[in-house]
Amino acid sequence: MNVPDELRYTEDHEWVRVEENKIRLGITDYAQDALGEVVFVEVPEVGSTVALGATVSEVESTKSVSDIYAPVTGTVVEVNAELADAPERLNADPYGEGWICLIEMDDAGQLDRLLDGDAYRAMIAG
Repeated sequence: MNVPDELRYTEDHEWVRVEENKIRLGITDYAQDALGEVVFVEVPEVGSTVALGATVSEVESTKSVSDIYAPVTGTVVEVNAELADAPERLNADPYGEGWICLIEMDDAGQLDRLLDGDAYRAMIAG
C-alpha cells in the first residue's frame, strides 16, 4: 500500500495534505483498494461548513457506499468537480487527481489528532 509520509491520516482512511490554513482531503490507497471500482463521488458544496467527524462526502463503488468524514471543522473552499465525470480518479490516483475537497480550517489544533504515515501503516497492518 502506498502511504506517503508527508500526509496525515484518519482512522477512517482519509488522507490530509496541509496547505497553510487549509487541508486537501481524499481517501487513502488502502481505502480505494478496499472499495473496489469507484463509480460515483458526491462532493460537498463550496461554502458549506463541516464539523469535525461529520460526513463531508460520499463515495459509491461497485461493492458499497462509504461516507467520508471531515477531519477538521471548517468551510469547504474548493471541490474536485472533475470527479463527477471521472470518479475512477479515486482509484487511479488517490493522492493526486483523486482529491475530494479543500477545507479552510477553523482550528489547526485539530490536526494533532491525525496519524502520521508510520502510525497509519501500523494501523492497516494490524
